[in-house]
Amino acid sequence: MAETIPEVIAPTSLADYLEVIARAVFQAGVAWRQIAAQWDAYRQAFSNFDPAQVAAYDDLDVDRVLQTPGVLRVPRKVRATVANAAALLALEREYGRFINYLHAFASYDQLAKDFKRRFALIGDMSVWYVLFRTGEAVPPFEAWVATIPGDHPRMREMVELARRQGRSPERSG
Repeated sequence: MAETIPEVIAPTSLADYLEVIARAVFQAGVAWRQIAAQWDAYRQAFSNFDPAQVAAYDDLDVDRVLQTPGVLRVPRKVRATVANAAALLALEREYGRFINYLHAFASYDQLAKDFKRRFALIGDMSVWYVLFRTGEAVPPFEAWVATIPGDHPRMREMVELARRQGRSPERSG
């Protein structure tokens, strides 16, 4: 099962962030295994998640992505990925670097609220997922997830994998 669980990464570019955000969008409400098995198709369909290229996608590009074998045919999720590429670029311009945006808030809750406002199809679970996967400080999972309805077994597996690898960015306080 661990092969379907994404690992914590050390982002080196905006493309890395867009890929994690897109994965959060496409995994929501879908078996993670289904998305993991076809992730290379997503990379190809979304120009290796280059934010400048993806943000420039028009309706023809959206249709092309929707016709890519292996990619979920959910126009709302494809359009959200295009919008999220544009949001990343805007934050990079506004803050100088996207990492500066992530560190501009006094608390996790403030960042999460702003993140959900700026990014399409991103809710509480997705914000925690994106920040966790990119090595940013997040609240300890067990206490935090108790505030979110549902069981979230894949998230638990992801956290346990990161803990076993010594890569968990969870922080108290």
